[in-house]
Amino acid sequence: MSLALVHSRARAGVDAPLVRVEVHLSGGLPSTQMVGLAEVSVREARDRVRAALMCARFDFPQRRITLNLAPADLPKEGGRFDLAIALGILAASGQIDPQSLLRFEFLGELGLTGELRPVDGALPAAIAAAQAGRTLVVPPGNAAEAALAEHADVRVARTLLECCAGLVKEDVLPRAQRAEVCAAPLADLADVRGQPYARRALEVAAAGGHHLLLIGSPGCGKTLLASRLPGLLPNASEEEALQHAAIASVSGEGLDPRRWRQRPFRSPHHNASPAALAGGGNPPRPGEISLAHHGVLFLDELPEWSRSALEVLREPLEGGHVRIARAARSVAYPARFQLVAAMNPCPCGWAGDRSNRCLCSDERINRYRARVSGPLLDRIDLHVNVPRMEAAELRQTTPLGEPSAAVRARVEAARQRQLQRGALNAHLPAAALRSCTSLTNDDQELLEQAIERLQLSARAMHRILRVARTIADLAGSDGIGTPHLMEAIGYRQLDRGTGSSP
Repeated sequence: MSLALVHSRARAGVDAPLVRVEVHLSGGLPSTQMVGLAEVSVREARDRVRAALMCARFDFPQRRITLNLAPADLPKEGGRFDLAIALGILAASGQIDPQSLLRFEFLGELGLTGELRPVDGALPAAIAAAQAGRTLVVPPGNAAEAALAEHADVRVARTLLECCAGLVKEDVLPRAQRAEVCAAPLADLADVRGQPYARRALEVAAAGGHHLLLIGSPGCGKTLLASRLPGLLPNASEEEALQHAAIASVSGEGLDPRRWRQRPFRSPHHNASPAALAGGGNPPRPGEISLAHHGVLFLDELPEWSRSALEVLREPLEGGHVRIARAARSVAYPARFQLVAAMNPCPCGWAGDRSNRCLCSDERINRYRARVSGPLLDRIDLHVNVPRMEAAELRQTTPLGEPSAAVRARVEAARQRQLQRGALNAHLPAAALRSCTSLTNDDQELLEQAIERLQLSARAMHRILRVARTIADLAGSDGIGTPHLMEAIGYRQLDRGTGSSP
């Protein structure tokens, strides 16, 4: 037969669209023509496939070979189609049975000796292959990653010859096995001495999925506190872990299956570009905010970031996704992360400190804080002042703070109450928020007075209600009481509208 069809998968964001590799052999001078919007790295597969077939002692047909990668309007990139192209040529030339290919999908780059090398995006391809009811064949380097797709039938082939043998007898190809989970140890909150107000804010942020801003002088423990947040969060669910793993799989950084269900903690440097945060490149790859999906994104020295980089955060903080638009294509990545930011109160870092060592003028302090826009601050639920600790509090004999395990138990209980309402309080739809945040007349008046005094926006008001609902959930209360509301309002004291120093 001079026509063969092989199934493979492309990479488009975190999706893996089906690609039909069609191979046709015809008379004429020997040549290989590839069509279907293939980039240079894909067109170079002709030489890799030729060498791999000859090293495996197959015949490379001396005929006119036409390779069509359908659909024609989907960009194709990388060496992920090498194996499918090689098998299509063998089937079209009658060296293997074309019918044996129809129940499989193939992914892998070919070496010149016929060995199979790993490619990006094996996990999304495994999920898509399972939905299509076909078996996916991958290189050994992608086996542990692809095995994370629970309902997928994933087989592993080391070489082109081994793959061809598996078409005849499927038992030749072993099933992909998950790697043994080996979670990395998380930093414990017990290491943080003192700072009861900041520790409480960290617990509230963890319980409700709220964004947090820590403001304090150098060395007061802002970074130490932020690094303890992942230890307070429950493990990711199977669905959340799959979503993050799919992003890591296509990011180019790779995926470590041993860290399965462990929430990510990303801490980019403040000189990172907007593209590094949001994603970009050609083809577009996810940035830091997507790599922090269902985890924590920590931005230290917030005013030192470029204005354009910070403004990239505004839409993902609200919508939970980021869209990268290019002339040739547009890709959307999920970005439901929890933001923790840290900053000094002034350029020298000592404004408001009891040592009175700050020499910054009010104008200089205002210019420094204005580097962080009001709309971005408005989207951060908790603004917390972290004071400098007394020397006596840093003694080795000072008792350790409450460990992460105890705080995490309260966080999980509060989250369970929220999930019964449908979502974490930070992500609760407006209609559901109204039904669970009813206030008494006195509390409503208290909230309105706070809005006027602090010059808060409507968005900030709703975020106060969300935080108050989380505080009530931590207390096991069905309704929001006055203490819950007052504590939530206290976390907005650093809004730009106050004009006061922390």
